[in-house]
Formats: sequence, structure tokens, C-alpha cells
Amino acid sequence: MNNAKPAKRQHVEPVAEGHVKLPAGEGERLQKVLAKAGVASRRAAEEMIEQGRVEVDGAIVTEQGLRIDPQTAVVRVDGTRVMVREELVHIALNKPKGWQSTMSDDLGRPCVGDIVAERIAAGQRLFHVGRLDADTEGLLLLTNDGDLAHRLMHPSFETPKTYLATVNGEVNKSIAKRLKDGIELEDGPAKVDKFQVLELGEGRSLVKLVLHEGRKHIVRRLLDAVGHPVTRLVRTNIGPVALGDQRPGTLRVLGRDEVGKLYEAVSL
Repeated sequence: MNNAKPAKRQHVEPVAEGHVKLPAGEGERLQKVLAKAGVASRRAAEEMIEQGRVEVDGAIVTEQGLRIDPQTAVVRVDGTRVMVREELVHIALNKPKGWQSTMSDDLGRPCVGDIVAERIAAGQRLFHVGRLDADTEGLLLLTNDGDLAHRLMHPSFETPKTYLATVNGEVNKSIAKRLKDGIELEDGPAKVDKFQVLELGEGRSLVKLVLHEGRKHIVRRLLDAVGHPVTRLVRTNIGPVALGDQRPGTLRVLGRDEVGKLYEAVSL
């Protein structure tokens, strides 16, 4: 039996509250991790560290060469989280009207899975965050991060979602107050966070709604309840992520700032 004590270099030292210094040779240098994540070149990353702009596991890091485990470390630059796990994927899809928010469809209808089929075939395990009904267009997020998806869908985190709705009838000012105060639906009360009339004319209105409700057909049901059935519905934003001018049926990999703000919005 070998009774020798572990070498000193195997000792794990805390370098700051919340972070543990890895033994020599383990993990990756922080500046290299930042460079691989697309934050900046290694040299610029070193300057950020020196300036106290980088945080690891809740503690500001100013020493150069700190080794971290990208699989477990929570890294922030200027307060915004940086995703350093290479295998994590975050995609914005502009779902076209008539497509199902499913990864496959037994009836052979077009679905989200068809659009990401090549990625799935290449080994990416993607799933959609929530759903849009077949007749609703717009922003749908796809990811392989289960924790993020769960929090984005959970009502307790109140992730705001923005919709543009074309409705029958000309909407008057009193509708905004009713929707903000709350409407009693068959499955309980619901309300919007913000409501704005953008256009009126020819017996139709274009309105903008922001709400964090996630119940099925909630926007359509709310507008039906106030006498303005929806003829077209587009989701334009989920939290800090905007659809912008992305064409229907196309995918866009989220930028570093968008991903960081998404995680921040759900306290990850």
C-alpha cells in the first residue's frame, strides 16, 4: 500500500468567493476560454481581466492564467453572461404560418423539425422552447439547454413575449385598460403587460401586445374576449431576443449578447 500524501499541486484552492482554483494542468486558461467564446482576442481578454471586467462564479477575477472548467464555470463580462460551453446551441427560427411547432408530425404536415433536420442528422439534440399554434407566425427559440428552456417557459420567471396582431374592428382606447386590468377566461383570469394600437382603418386594427402568459392560444382568446378576433398573429420578441427582419422559415444563431441577456433574464 502506498501511504504517500498527495502532492501539493493537487491541492484545490479557493481563489475567491464562489470559485475554486483548479490544479495545474486541469481546465483551460480563462483568457483562452473567452477567446474561444468569441468575446475578444486572447490579448484583449487579458486586458479585460486586468481591468476587473471578468467575473467567474460570482467573483471578479484579475489574475492572469486562471484555469477554469468551461463545463461548470459561470463567466460574465461587464455583468453579461458568456456561454463558454461549446456544445450549447441557441437558435432563433421564424416559424411560417401553417407549420407545426413539433419536431415531427405523424400526419406529414410541415413542422419545425423539417427546418432543423440537417442539424438533427448531424447529432445536435434540439428542442423548441414553448410553442406557436399552426396559424401563428414568428419567433420560436430552439436550444439544447434544458435548464434555459425550462425557465423561459416557466411563468414564475415572467419572460415577456411581444406579439403583433391584426384584428377585426377598430380598437378603441378602453380596450387597453380592460386587457391590462385582466379578462376572466374559462381557465382563469389573464392580462397583458402592455398594449398599443399601431394602426386603424378599413375595419381592421394592428395592435401590439406584451405579456408573460404562456397558456394555449392566450393572445387569440384575450382579443376574442374583447370583441376583436385575430386574423393574423406574429410573435416578434421573446425577452431580449427580437425577430427583426428575419425571413419566414429561416434560422439564425443567437449572438453572444443575446444569449447572455437570455440567461440573465431567467437568473442563470
